[in-house]
Amino acid sequence: MSNSELRRINSFMTAFARRAAARTVDLPGGFAVYDDAFAHSHADNQVVIDDAVDGEALTAITDEALGHLPHRRISVLDDTVATACAEPLLRAGYTHSTLLVMLHTGPVPAGGPAQEVDLDALRVPLTRRWRGFLPDADDEVLRQLVERREARRRGAEIVRFIAARTQEGEVASWADLYADPATGTAQIEDLITSEAHLRRGYADAVLAAALRLAADNDCGTRFLIADAADWPRQWYERRGFTVIGRSHCFERG
Repeated sequence: MSNSELRRINSFMTAFARRAAARTVDLPGGFAVYDDAFAHSHADNQVVIDDAVDGEALTAITDEALGHLPHRRISVLDDTVATACAEPLLRAGYTHSTLLVMLHTGPVPAGGPAQEVDLDALRVPLTRRWRGFLPDADDEVLRQLVERREARRRGAEIVRFIAARTQEGEVASWADLYADPATGTAQIEDLITSEAHLRRGYADAVLAAALRLAADNDCGTRFLIADAADWPRQWYERRGFTVIGRSHCFERG
């Protein structure tokens, strides 16, 4: 079950990356995605490896694909391929992050008070949160990191921004939902809570609403990606998510 679910998830992530990109270029073992409107966004200008590739050659492949940019980012979806690529990439100065593919295996919540919103509702809290994450970033970098969210609407048949509000109407927590009913697959991405509203149940409300919406759209494979080295993985495990695989991110610059 896990292997078939993981293959379905990796296929979904590959398709999403291709569709969300402004343009793509096929490469050995994968492809590059680009969006000049968000040149500061590493996620929107990167190399995605979804097949076998020569690890020793990957540095040169990436340099050619991303040579016009000051950064390098490589996402490797297969754990075995990433293991083979890690040593030559680390020698070339890349940092390595391990990401967990977490499948929702618990009961689907009844739903919650969180609701769909548009990007206008998220701009202020998103900008504030990004400024906390990247205190040295200039205003244009922050603007692109916020506005790139709209481009994600290209990535899947269903793309929703879901948010929970305080009694005063302020957006306290939010996340994206990407769903493809044709394959029964849905991803919950970028679940974030404003610092002023942490540990008050807002993230639970957003997660419950996203899971319910995914299930209501016939998506039996519901997943998210979590940093292997960060605490949210345990939070997700307590809410019915199980680790079924690993993907990897290599970055430089």
